[in-house]
Amino acid sequence: MKNLLLILISVTLFFASTGCKKDFNSLESDKNRPTSVPPNLILNGILNDITQDAFTSTQRWNQFYCCNYNYYGNQEYSWTGASYGTYSVLNNVLRMEDEAVKNIPAPNSYTALGKFLRAYLYYNLTMQVGDIPMSEALKGIENTKPKYDSQKEVFKQILVWLEESNNEMSTLTSKGGYLLSGDFYFNNDLNKWRKAINAFRLRVLVQLSKHDQEADLNIKQQFNDIVGNAVKYPLFTSMSENMSFIPNAQYNKYPTSPDNYGFDATRYNMSSTYLNTLVANKDPRTFYVAEPADSLVRAGAAPNTFAAFNGAGSGEDLATMSTKALVGLYSFINRNRYYRTYTAENTIQIGYPEMCFNISEAINRGWITGDAESWYTKGLQASIGFFGITNGTNTVTFQKKGGTVFDYNTYTINYDWTTFYAQPTIKYAGNSAAGLAQIITQKYLAFFQNSGPEAYYNWRRTATPAFHVGPGTANSQRIPFRFQYPSSESAQNGTNVKAAISSQFPGGDDINEKMWLIK
Repeated sequence: MKNLLLILISVTLFFASTGCKKDFNSLESDKNRPTSVPPNLILNGILNDITQDAFTSTQRWNQFYCCNYNYYGNQEYSWTGASYGTYSVLNNVLRMEDEAVKNIPAPNSYTALGKFLRAYLYYNLTMQVGDIPMSEALKGIENTKPKYDSQKEVFKQILVWLEESNNEMSTLTSKGGYLLSGDFYFNNDLNKWRKAINAFRLRVLVQLSKHDQEADLNIKQQFNDIVGNAVKYPLFTSMSENMSFIPNAQYNKYPTSPDNYGFDATRYNMSSTYLNTLVANKDPRTFYVAEPADSLVRAGAAPNTFAAFNGAGSGEDLATMSTKALVGLYSFINRNRYYRTYTAENTIQIGYPEMCFNISEAINRGWITGDAESWYTKGLQASIGFFGITNGTNTVTFQKKGGTVFDYNTYTINYDWTTFYAQPTIKYAGNSAAGLAQIITQKYLAFFQNSGPEAYYNWRRTATPAFHVGPGTANSQRIPFRFQYPSSESAQNGTNVKAAISSQFPGGDDINEKMWLIK
């Protein structure tokens, strides 16, 4: 009996111990955390992450508008370290591709689009700082201290990815039945994505203009191949094909909306770099982006005339700007357009006007043959049309002085394209330095509240138009050329960061040093 009891106890302890071991091992797996995610869900998150909004500090650095109240911000270019958060998004691109090939071998819709996303994200990274980790990046624990690739090598790889992305999408669409979902930009249509990809590739090539003589970049030939072969490299043909973000009043409201009208509608006024250029050219866009300056109206200027509009210099001392804005010396943002509804306008990420101006610039520079004026006028007309401006009589609406919330006056303006274009400042001056300045200026104006920092990047490359500097822009009254490397990267990957800095910038990791791209 005693032996039987010992046997029963031993068996019970055995099963109890093995049961505990099984329970302990099961704790290593979190059943509430997915180990696999459909690629379309990852894609949707990535597209949200790459979207660049309007009315941000970036748009103030573009000198489109100014903040006149220090509680909300300023115009200072007091830049420090860039964000390397883009690498997290790039990791998600890799994960999206990995999940996609579990069901469909590469190339598939997700891997083809993934190559564009890599190009787009690495472009945004290198444009901020210069050399960046690329070839050894995203290796995880296998390599936590990746080397830095030269900016030139990064651009060469970007162009390779864009070529491959377009070609793979062409193959997929020709076969039909390709699978893609989660795309809110082009509703899962690869044919539309190809146009955006090729338009973006023209952007990349134009940004390389200072290196157009370098044979290994082959800029002119690539540009010619794209523009000269619409079947292989389809491009945008109208504004309806833009890669545009459409705000949603419930989930992602436009940055200016009725909700913040009472807080900041008069805390922001227009910048002279942008608005006064429009005014000088008697450009009808003036009346849609801005409001008449109250002091000018009180002095006798009719609200629907160009004499009633004035922007502040971005370099002006903030306290001075605030005082002048308060007494009506500056034009505010047009509150009817940008605060009255939740969807004032779509935000272009890659667009038709920019593409037209890029082609016009390439012809002006002699990269390709063609009619630069034709592409110039297409871009200009498309940008004006973006605001709903048509030939003939147009209505414009402004906030009433002293009126209640959303209390407006409506006026009419007459716009005639022929008269407008006949102005010496507008009519294309030919394939000359003067003509090039016109193209770049109109591209700048078309970027208003669109395409993230591209307006600044084009200024950095061309010094056109002249940006305003002063105490309000800080940085010893200079516009910087880059961001610094993140301090966290210096701590984690110090040896490679130091090597990258020493190979690029004689003055050290300084925001006023020029990267390879613009030398």
